[in-house]
Amino acid sequence: MSTNKSFSIETSERYSRALYEVGKDSTELEKIEADVKNFKILYENNSEIKNFIQNPTHMIETQNMALGILSEKLSFSKNLKNFFLLLIKKRRIFFVKKILDSFLKLCLKNRGEIKASLISSKELSSSELENIGKELSLSMGSTIKFDYKVDHDLIGGLKLQLGSFMIDTSIKNKLKKYEQRMLEN
Repeated sequence: MSTNKSFSIETSERYSRALYEVGKDSTELEKIEADVKNFKILYENNSEIKNFIQNPTHMIETQNMALGILSEKLSFSKNLKNFFLLLIKKRRIFFVKKILDSFLKLCLKNRGEIKASLISSKELSSSELENIGKELSLSMGSTIKFDYKVDHDLIGGLKLQLGSFMIDTSIKNKLKKYEQRMLEN
């Protein structure tokens, strides 16, 4: 076990690898990935579900029943439903966000894709985004998938983050750095 990783990160990565392997072995990987994305949207946008899952005081039976209903309503694959039940049984369900984030990163990595965050000062057209994606994909040797946002607080430029690598050409950031240097002098 790496001493630099926290217990929750280490645990999340182990469980996400297990889910990935189960999905791959059962040839349900694409279905599980789609189900995970749907669950994450619900989890992130519904505070009641988020609070229920994060609350460790609920009885296992109550959590099993709630996740069973949720699995049925969202048509989860049998393997994903069983995975959630395992997380509940092992009292790891409160790690679910980290586990699912890690699982989705693993899916991208094994397809040779890299997830990136792109923030621009103005709305970019689909062709501009496609060109940026192609150029970066060529230079990185992997397909780049963007989470794209517009930040109207930026005066100009772009912010691009690939993992821990950040390229910031935004004018807002440069102005702040300039102002900070001026105050220090």
